[in-house]
Amino acid sequence: MPTFDDREKAHEAKWAHDHAISFKITARRNKLLGHWAAALMTLDDGAAEVYAKEVVKSDFEETGEEDVYRKVMGDLQTQGVDISEHRVRREMADLMDVARQQIMDEQKTP
Repeated sequence: MPTFDDREKAHEAKWAHDHAISFKITARRNKLLGHWAAALMTLDDGAAEVYAKEVVKSDFEETGEEDVYRKVMGDLQTQGVDISEHRVRREMADLMDVARQQIMDEQKTP
């Protein structure tokens, strides 16, 4: 019969795994968002990849996703892209779903 310590270790391992998956999903969403925004700004492939990495890094400024939103929205406005706050936030939500599915699919493949 498992001891309390065994159950506690299993719980901690599951929490760590879930936290790592959540981090990967958010980072993937941010990269996808960066590529989406780069396309709207008509950046070439190389610049788009650099920009997507900048969007991923912007998420480390504060807790939550407002730092990512501010980065992308600010850059789009600076580049003269006419887009609403709702559209950017909707894309963030949609891409979170895409990123979650991609990461979960990767977890399934051996």
